[in-house]
Amino acid sequence: MPADEEFKRFKQVREELNLTQAAFAEELGISATTADIERGRTRIPGQVVKELLKKYHINPLWLFGESTQKFLHSDKLSVNPKVVTVDNEGKENIVLVNAKAAAGYPSNIGDAQWFESLPAFGIPLPEYRNATFRGFQVDGDSMSPVLESGEWIVGKAVEDMENLSNRRMYVVVTADSVLVKKVQKENQSGYVNLVSLNPDYAPIRIDQNEIREMWLVSSKLSFNLEANAQQVSLQSLHNDMRELKEEMKKLTK
Repeated sequence: MPADEEFKRFKQVREELNLTQAAFAEELGISATTADIERGRTRIPGQVVKELLKKYHINPLWLFGESTQKFLHSDKLSVNPKVVTVDNEGKENIVLVNAKAAAGYPSNIGDAQWFESLPAFGIPLPEYRNATFRGFQVDGDSMSPVLESGEWIVGKAVEDMENLSNRRMYVVVTADSVLVKKVQKENQSGYVNLVSLNPDYAPIRIDQNEIREMWLVSSKLSFNLEANAQQVSLQSLHNDMRELKEEMKKLTK
């Protein structure tokens, strides 16, 4: 491997994390910025290699060109939300991420100010207590017919990837995208397949260490309901929607 390749790989890691040189230096516990390392003026310190492995699962052998395996897989990969916001009473908000905001979500995943600029609300129902929830707007038809483009879903934060269900849908946040998919883990592998419900879309195979956050899709907010013959309690639905509208009105005041 060329001598300067390790510096290019170091820079590649930073860019994939969408961090500035100063922010990356702070994450790695070094002074100033990472500019001198990226330019090849300074060797990569052992402490930095250790932090890359500890925080981002970067394989030291890959960094120095001695392996093609970029990540070292851990048994328990944390995919907890990096930022949560609270209301005036200290209760966690349900932050709403529309399709436009989702484009900037990965690059702002640890920016508290960015999340505080997004609309947020609470749902006074027992199903939305004692956990962290986030609202996402569906973009595209890859999960049709269950989810249509423009609809809103509410996701419950997932702590780790040990107990994923092949039957459930998840919001998967990677370094460059926010996707709604079913998640299938491969046996004896650190890879997962992100599967669409729409057969026109092929599965996406990614290294599980590329996943920054994961949210279990727990509910959907629908505003174009039609009556049908199934057993639906319209009065209960009316009450739930009325409470939700009251909460939405508070946001506009």
